[in-house]
Amino acid sequence: MTPVAKMRTHKGLQKRLKVTASGKIKHKRPNTSHLMSGKSGSRVRHLRKMGILQNKPWTKRMREYMGGG
Repeated sequence: MTPVAKMRTHKGLQKRLKVTASGKIKHKRPNTSHLMSGKSGSRVRHLRKMGILQNKPWTKRMREYMGGG
């Protein structure tokens, strides 16, 4: 019987996301790389903080891609 191949960690995703101790996914917020002058100061300050992935199915999928099952 042949062994089933293990799922590899997606290295590009691993560099962009962090998994918290409780299993939530932290990510850098989008819309922060350029054209900042058109955004309000409060919006820019808010975008500096890390975001938490809210969608449960996506969170589960991202953890699988990162090798966390």
